[in-house]
Amino acid sequence: MDEFDSSRRLFGRLPPLGALRAFETAARRLSFRLAAEELGVTPTAVSHQIRQLEEALGKPLFLRRPRQVELTATGAALAPALSQAFAQMSAAVEAARSRPQAKVATLSATVAFTAKLLVPRAARFREINPGWDLRLHASDEAVDLHAGEADAAIRYGLGGGGALGRLPLMRDRFAPVASPRLGLTSVEELKRHALIHFDWRIAGAATTPSWSVWAEAAGVALADMRAGVTFNDENSAILAAAAGQGVALLSLELVAAEVASGVLVQPFGPELDGWRYDFVFPEGAAERPAVLALRRWIEEEFFPGAGG
Repeated sequence: MDEFDSSRRLFGRLPPLGALRAFETAARRLSFRLAAEELGVTPTAVSHQIRQLEEALGKPLFLRRPRQVELTATGAALAPALSQAFAQMSAAVEAARSRPQAKVATLSATVAFTAKLLVPRAARFREINPGWDLRLHASDEAVDLHAGEADAAIRYGLGGGGALGRLPLMRDRFAPVASPRLGLTSVEELKRHALIHFDWRIAGAATTPSWSVWAEAAGVALADMRAGVTFNDENSAILAAAAGQGVALLSLELVAAEVASGVLVQPFGPELDGWRYDFVFPEGAAERPAVLALRRWIEEEFFPGAGG
């Protein structure tokens, strides 16, 4: 039996809450009339609910005198426990009512950008925005900001388009990177290693970085530009390169930490221009608190000291 079934059986055996409340109040006041006044119902209604409870328990809870009522032994044993339970429920409800509503700012970005550039900076969000929580939505599919799927997003592309406010973040650059274990020192050595490809989801512009575009810029002829290993996400391509499985043409922004630590090296150029990362939000939403909180964080992390 799981916890849900156990709870269902336990609460399924409990008498109605209204009957328990009527009894607790009448027991505390030792009067059906005073209990009715406290509960805002008629004495008849209180008497009826208590009678239902007695029938459910199979035992009387009150001795009914002409002008007063007295608790039976069963009633006297039950009343304190119910009083404590109702007091705890009342305190819990009041605490929930008085607890301030959490302020959450949601930022959407591609899976790779989230993992490589946002997650390492996430802890700073709360330092910069006290009282706010951050929700990172990692997806390579663009969310509908106007429908409220996120408060803002980091978009990658050529810039422009859509009814969105924009803060340009950075221009991307691409170059071959590999594990230092491969010992690459010259372009000619590429012919001895597998090429690692990233299957771009953004269709087709001539400016899309690819090994064929890079080879043309480098003035080198590689036997088969499509040979090697292809991944549909940048994180996997980065991991494969770091594991020494080949040479990858990757975003220098996304592998900056790996290059700085020596896990990956950029053995040679040339570098290709990539597209632009923008911080975007619904048009007219620049002053929304969640957008302002996200923008403060992004500006502090990507433009430190800019005072924006």
